[in-house]
Amino acid sequence: MNSSLGRPADILKDLIHCPSVTPAEGGALSALETMLKPLGFEIQRPVFSEDGTPDVENLYARLGTGGPHLMFAGHTDVVPVGDETAWTHPPFGAETADGMLYGRGAVDMKGGIACFVAAVAQHIEKHGPPPGSISFLITGDEEGPAINGTAKLLTWAVERGESWDACIVGEPTNPDALGDMIKIGRRGSVSGTVTVHGVQGHAAYPHLADNPVRGIVQVVEALFDPPFDAGTENFQATNLEVTTIDTGNPAVNVIPAASSASFNVRFNDSWSVDSLKEEIGARIAKAAASTHLRPGKSAPMRYDLVWKDPPSPVFLTRDETLVGVVSGAVAAVTGRTPVLSTSGGTSDARFIKDYCPVVEFGLVGKTMHMVDECVAVDDLDTLTEIYARVIADWFASRA
Repeated sequence: MNSSLGRPADILKDLIHCPSVTPAEGGALSALETMLKPLGFEIQRPVFSEDGTPDVENLYARLGTGGPHLMFAGHTDVVPVGDETAWTHPPFGAETADGMLYGRGAVDMKGGIACFVAAVAQHIEKHGPPPGSISFLITGDEEGPAINGTAKLLTWAVERGESWDACIVGEPTNPDALGDMIKIGRRGSVSGTVTVHGVQGHAAYPHLADNPVRGIVQVVEALFDPPFDAGTENFQATNLEVTTIDTGNPAVNVIPAASSASFNVRFNDSWSVDSLKEEIGARIAKAAASTHLRPGKSAPMRYDLVWKDPPSPVFLTRDETLVGVVSGAVAAVTGRTPVLSTSGGTSDARFIKDYCPVVEFGLVGKTMHMVDECVAVDDLDTLTEIYARVIADWFASRA
């Protein structure tokens, strides 16, 4: 075994050097393949396509042929660096200073991948191959539209006979310190746009027009109030945010023809995608029935509601073995009892949960997507130790 494969900082430096900004592979999957092959992994790198989206290369690697089967999932693609001159260290330079390793993807999430590779290498060196299989399911489309990435890679793998017993996603889950938090589920996400149609006209002659802004104001108020729920045992309260309100009208003396509002809802297990859509539709319909665009007139408000696909359903992992093994490993290594959380946005775990139990645990996420994204080198060693313990304990629990 290449001795550097047991050192996560060295692995991470190699991955950061690859400018794999979505959807570019940037050499990151090639670097990962070079690391995994000496450990005995069989590597496949399918490319997926869809009209209107860029082609994306992905990687699937498996060590072993039998069960039980533990998957590690993640992504090598990263967000753009932004203003490169604002970085104090080159975003793809992988420089180390004062115990911190700098570079785009250091925590989100090349660091997590590096630690799991190092953990597998250490496990093989100490114990030999695991009594089952380990796989890496790595996409280049997590930070992008997520169309040609994990969802298609899972389908592709299943069509080839793959199945899994558990999965760890290496996203940066910890808010402040390593060991703070494990994600055992995620809220659902639904987005849409409602457009109110009026009649365009001169602002000085309102009786000849219908102002759709009157309607969109009432619709937005109906979306905000009343609250959808007060939260549940495992999830915070459902929350809707209006993200844009627009008329597309540059003229101050013209009543616009239409006004639209886009919104996103993060919802808990009180709702399904369908029941939430039904509730939102009912709120808009009620607002439309009681709103008149032209004062003194009774013409009904005309509107369209368009849902944006794909929605993300809410999910919660109830696999006590997987949650217990990861929690126990975190506690044993860090001395902290991690919070089992469903907070935050969506991740590719939303696709994986349809195939096997999944939890998320990775680095501290304070600098993800920021200028000077960085990770403590000590944290890389600690996370590797946690992952190595998870590998050993999970296979022992399945013996």
